[in-house]
Amino acid sequence: MPQFPDGETRHALASDCHRCPALAESRECISWGNGPLDAALVVVGEAPASGDPEAEQWHGGNLTGMAYTSRTSGRKVRTLLADAGFGHGDCYYTNAVKCHPPNNRDPTAEELANCRPYLVEEVETVEPQAVLTTGKHATETVLALDDDSLSGFLDTVLSPFESDALGVPVVPLLHPSYQEVWLSRLDYDYEEYVAAIAETVPQPN
Repeated sequence: MPQFPDGETRHALASDCHRCPALAESRECISWGNGPLDAALVVVGEAPASGDPEAEQWHGGNLTGMAYTSRTSGRKVRTLLADAGFGHGDCYYTNAVKCHPPNNRDPTAEELANCRPYLVEEVETVEPQAVLTTGKHATETVLALDDDSLSGFLDTVLSPFESDALGVPVVPLLHPSYQEVWLSRLDYDYEEYVAAIAETVPQPN
């Protein structure tokens, strides 16, 4: 079981936000980044899920106010990175969109753009050695910072690229919700995927 983040590490960049009316209306709370502000890695998810009030502690970002704190994706991505050698103190977790989209729909391009300044501020504050994007939307929002776009997400997985806007290498990973589905498409089993992450992602100084 990965360590649940301390609420004191919740890095709120605003007391409230209404840039996206649909998201402001659908959310329970804003799901801010969390983790050490001197972390080696910034891990970017897509958006907080609706959350599960019946879960034990791992209720999800829409209810906890902290990214990647669901009992499914949150625990899974934290375990994956710990297995690859990046522990609780090495990672700062956030999302491309900070609020839960209604009906669990994908975030829109406008919503991603509205939240992008928060992500840039987080990366500038943490000054990580690398940014890990989990899933298509998180990868797209980072590419957009350099006016680039995504043609096929699976082709980018574990293929680092340099973000001039962020000044660090970016390594796309599978979104944890679809990890088992797509690993075989990439000719990996879990252990091989973990080993590839450990080999590709810069180790903490």
